[in-house]
Order: sequence, then structure tokens, then C-alpha cells
Amino acid sequence: MSRKAMISAPSVGALQVAAAPTPARLAIGDVGEAGGRDALARLNEAMRELKAVAAAPVLRRAIEALNREDFVAGGKWALEGLALDEHNGFGWYLLGIARERAGDFASSVKAYEAALQLLPNHAEVSNDLGRLAYRMGMHEQAEKLFRHYVAHAPDRPEGVNNLASVIRDRGRPDEAIDLLRDAIGLKPDSSMLWNTLGTILIERGDLESAESFFGEAVRLAPKFAKARYNLGQVKQGLGDVAGALVDCDAALKLVGTADDRQMMRLARSNYLLALNRVGEGWDEYEARMSPQFADVTHFNIDKPRWEPGDDIAGKTLLVIGEQGLGDEVLFANVLPDVIEKLGPEGRLRLAVEPRLVPLFQRSFPQAEVTLHTTHVWSTRPLRSAPKTDHATVDLWTPIGSLMREFRRSVDAFPKRDRFLVADPERVAHWKKVLEDAPAGPKVGLLWKSLISKDARHRYFSPFEQWKTVLKTPGVSFVNLQYGDCTAELAEAERELGVTVWQPPGIDLKLDLDDVTALACAMDLVVGFSNATLNLAAAAGAPNWLVSTPAAWTLLGSDHYPWYPQTRVFLPERLGEWEPVMRDIAANLRQFTKR
Repeated sequence: MSRKAMISAPSVGALQVAAAPTPARLAIGDVGEAGGRDALARLNEAMRELKAVAAAPVLRRAIEALNREDFVAGGKWALEGLALDEHNGFGWYLLGIARERAGDFASSVKAYEAALQLLPNHAEVSNDLGRLAYRMGMHEQAEKLFRHYVAHAPDRPEGVNNLASVIRDRGRPDEAIDLLRDAIGLKPDSSMLWNTLGTILIERGDLESAESFFGEAVRLAPKFAKARYNLGQVKQGLGDVAGALVDCDAALKLVGTADDRQMMRLARSNYLLALNRVGEGWDEYEARMSPQFADVTHFNIDKPRWEPGDDIAGKTLLVIGEQGLGDEVLFANVLPDVIEKLGPEGRLRLAVEPRLVPLFQRSFPQAEVTLHTTHVWSTRPLRSAPKTDHATVDLWTPIGSLMREFRRSVDAFPKRDRFLVADPERVAHWKKVLEDAPAGPKVGLLWKSLISKDARHRYFSPFEQWKTVLKTPGVSFVNLQYGDCTAELAEAERELGVTVWQPPGIDLKLDLDDVTALACAMDLVVGFSNATLNLAAAAGAPNWLVSTPAAWTLLGSDHYPWYPQTRVFLPERLGEWEPVMRDIAANLRQFTKR
């Protein structure tokens, strides 16, 4: 690894960014931060080992800069030290800290790796490299590094804490709980251990225990911002969004690191939206653009970015889809308004997920609809619109940002019965095909998302809890669920004697234009908010949505503003699905009598 290679590494700040995943993580763990004051003090002490005396004063200046959170200067002094001794592990370590805190994760990984090679017995390096790997979703590597740290520094609770965090995220919660309980027995005054234990329990749905553990973390460390924020997340799960906002605001006054601040701002946007403070919520939602998110999507668009209030009449506006496929569909609610404001002389260029292009082109014939593509650049997702003539574009925007101007209140959502147009010939085709399904109203069924990150399973009930619905007599259930659902369909037939009819000749994941037509041929679509339900609702299909308490998409209203024909079923508390399923079953019985 040469110093020249590090200097020439691209800067993350050079590109425009967007699209951290939503909803925000239910609870924030605490795996520490690079270059904390205690860690820098230990590093300063360890630097007495330096053989190259000339580098020591320069690297101490780097430590001073990092202590005052001047990461640019810290990196500069680290590079000065490496110029004096390119094989100085402490110099590489300080450069890694500086680059990470500045948001340049790719360069930071390289610097940490160089430091670890030169300082194999310096436990702090493996911990920081493990944290960065964890932050970037490289959980297998992170676990190995944290185990190395624990082996070399068994007396520091952050080692077990970080190891338990990554074990939790690798799907071994019981092992993580055992680690933390043993560690708490030895260090009962460690607030970070109590907080991390709470994060596991909140994701398992044990909100009362999680609230107790977060409360203990706050009692031990009243200025522990993450634990205070997590208390608010418990309240959101219990339906107390106002209380969650109070705790989030208190945590924001305490939080020190930029990445935690942006995560809390993103959660705060969800709270504001759920409380019907819609305009404020969309403004705060711009936190998703922060480069502090390791998995944020960068946009490679060399044109000015649209801002609320910009006059777009007669101009060419490039709108790019962001986040998940369902989000692209949801936010497309605003496109008819954008086309109207562009006027007859204006032009809308729309870049969407490739599978959506035919459907969106039919739905918005005034627009030029092309695909967007996403590649990995310097460990980050980089999105572009390769088939769009950028030279003729005046302004561009991620689609979600348009809400800041066009949907600042619930009243700003129009009562359109649809904004996507299914292929009428394919709708007629599917109505004919559905005649081969069992007798009764044709009800399309959806029950999961294929996205597993951020423990998204919390927002979907286990399939076995659909049994109450599936036993409803007189209903012809049709499978609309994409992905592998062989086990669930077999379970329904084996346990209940219910056949969920499989539509022939369609790929429910890839053929989205035809999936939309199939949904519109149904008498009803029922399920959670995944991509298919959004397509069905946006195209005007009657649908019942199973959502969660205080879901931000409800915008604090008593209906679903995005799709006026949607009927919403909510549990009183996150994870309490059985009463919801009974309610759906009862309403289905009435539906079959129409």
C-alpha cells in the first residue's frame, strides 16, 4: 500500500447522494466510533513505541486535530507522518480514522488494513476495522475482527458489545443475548451493554423488556444519546409517536457523531410524517441523502439539482427513482402534478427501475421513460440514467424529494383512483384465465417482502398467522407473492386444506407490467406493503393493506392518502397480528356476500 495510492483515492463528497433505506432502523446499537477520546488517548500512549522519532510530533498533531473533530486536518497530518515513514502503522491508523470520519469509507478500509498489517497486536485497529466492516454490511469480516479484539482486550466491554452486535445481525440473537448477559454480570455499570441487549429484544418484539434495558442504559449514562433515542423507538412501536419525537429531539441535543445524527434525523422525519406534520417531515427526510450512511446511493448526474420553489415551467426535469421498487411506485403519486407544472413546453425525463419502464411509459405518455442503473463505485452504490440525454436536462431530482413541494399536507394528495395504467388487454386476459381458479371472489394474497435488512421482518406477520384469513369460506385465494413461497403454499394446503391458486405463465418478481394487470383483474388484493401491493393500489385495484402502528405512510390521517381506495388494517402494537387477521377474516366474509 503506497501513500500515493491513498492520496489519489476518490473523495466521497464529489458526488451527489441519496436514498438510505427506510424505515430507519428500529434501534441503534452502539459499536463505538473511530477516534473516540479514550481510544486516541490510548493511541497517543502507544505511540511512544515509535522508532521514527521525526514522525511522532506530526502524528501527535493528527491526534490533536481528530480530538477537535477536524478530520481534514487530521488526515493531512497523518499523511505528513507517512511521508516521513511510510511503514508507520500508527500513521496508517490515524489516516483510517480521519478518512472514515470524513465519510471516505473506501480509503479508510485500505488505511486500516495497512495499519493492521503493521500493528497486528494493537487491538484498537482490529476493533475500528471491524466497526467499519460492520457499518458497511460486511458482517462475516466484522465478526472475525471483533473476535480478534476480544482476544487481545478481554477487559474492555466494547469488545463483547461489538461482537454481540454483529452476531445479532447475523441471525444468532440467543448467542448474542448470552454474551451480553455474561458481560453485564462482570460490568453491570456498562450502559452500552444494556443498550445493545435492548436492541436485540426490541427486534424480537419484547418491547417491555427492551424499554427496561434502555431505561437502565439512560440511568447509568444520562447523556447516552443512542439509548435515549432507542427509548423513543420503543414508544413508536407501542404507538406513542409524540413520545418518540420528544425522546428523539432530546437525543439529537446529545449526539456527537454525524452518522448517528443523520440516522436520528431520518427517524425524526418518520415521526413528523406520522404526526401529520407533513411538510416538516419531508424537509427532514432529506437526511436520507447524507453520505454518512455507508450504503447511501450516489447519483452520477452532472446537472443542477432541483430545489423546492424552483420554476420548472418550460424546462426539462430529470426525475430518478430511488430506494426500493415499492418506494418508486409510491412516490410516483406526485408525477401527474409535476407534468402539469412543467406545462406544455416542459419535458419530464423519468428514470425508473428497468422492470417498471413499460408500465410507467404507458402511464405517463408525456414523459420520456428510461431505466436507471446502479453499479458499485468505491464500495458505494452509484446510480445513473445512461439512456437519458443529460445535455438537454435543466434540473434533476431523486423522486422522493419532490414531496417537499407537491405534498406538504395530507390535503395536497389528490383523490385520484389511480396514477398508473395497467395494460387493458392483459387485464382482460387475466380475467379470462382467473375463470379456471376455484369458485368465489378472486382475492390476491401478499404476505412478505424479500428485503431482510434492518430486521424488516418486524413489519410482516409470520405466514402461519394468515391461517384465520385463509380459512374464510367462499374465497378463491390467488398467489401474488413474488419470490420462493413454495413452503408457505404447501403449508396452507397441508394444514388447512386450502389451495392458494398459482397463476400460470407469469414471473411474479420480474413481469411487473403483467403483475399489475393481474392485480387489476382481481376482485381484491390483500397484504402488506410490498412492491406488488403498491403496483396494484397505484393502478386502482381494490386493496386492503395490513400496516403497522403509527406508520409514517399514513401521514397521521385516518386513511391512506397515497391510494384513496385502500382500506387499512392496523394492529394496536407492533407484532400483535392475530386481532388484525381476525378482523380481515370477518370483513372477507362480508365481502363474499356482496
